[in-house]
Amino acid sequence: MNADTRAKRAAFRALHDQGCFVLPNPWDMGTARMLQGLGFQALATTSAGHAWSQGCPDGAASREVVLEHLRTMVEATALPVNADFEDGFASDPDGVAESVRMAIATGVAGLSIEDSTGDPADPVRSLADAVARLRAARAAIDEAGGEVLLVGRAENFFLGRPDLPDTLARLRAYAQAGADCLYAPGIRTPEQIAAVVAAVAPRPVNLLIGGTSELTLQDVAALGVRRVSVGGALARAAWGGFLRAARGLAHEGRFDGFADATPGNELNTFFRQPSGDKP
Repeated sequence: MNADTRAKRAAFRALHDQGCFVLPNPWDMGTARMLQGLGFQALATTSAGHAWSQGCPDGAASREVVLEHLRTMVEATALPVNADFEDGFASDPDGVAESVRMAIATGVAGLSIEDSTGDPADPVRSLADAVARLRAARAAIDEAGGEVLLVGRAENFFLGRPDLPDTLARLRAYAQAGADCLYAPGIRTPEQIAAVVAAVAPRPVNLLIGGTSELTLQDVAALGVRRVSVGGALARAAWGGFLRAARGLAHEGRFDGFADATPGNELNTFFRQPSGDKP
């Protein structure tokens, strides 16, 4: 990897050392550039946002499609990019390691591995299987120099299984398996957040806030969270504006759905600027 990629990876790791930062989730080149222009320090892909932009449900994209998307996003911005790498696109640890090596080659600064199975009847992997897959990802990263940050995800709450003790046990095991950052999407209350932070300390915790919340960034920072991502929330917000306008046209013949649309001149002015200028 070139010096620029190494610098991005070093900067991304440093962001996790102290404080709390927002890691927003763009889904294409334009949204990545705009978020960089707004002053964010790093970005993360969203499997859902990307899938919807391609006319697919979340989880339907192939490994090859996702890898190409990662290359596009890395090239779109000067910021470090964390990859939503789903379950590693493999059925066994060796396959996860192979996929992780491919993801590293795209230039990403971090990547996450989920413990979900994709099977609604049995949605969460056994702990032993999930740990083996995290260890395989860790080994692949270490073989490549150890610069890429590994995120271990416990999907219990996200998959409708709000079992906090099991979530904490999983996150501890993932930390021991080599995850640099831990993530339990779906936890919401201060008590749940504080329990996760305490369980894996001093390793950093990612918190998902994918909808309106009474918690502020200052609140979650005080609970010990190091980074906050929004998943597909920005993409859903964009789809919400699009659908309100489109449904007004389709069902009522109304044109007032464009009232809050960003002026084209403003967008053209921003995208004419060198990447990184503020909108």
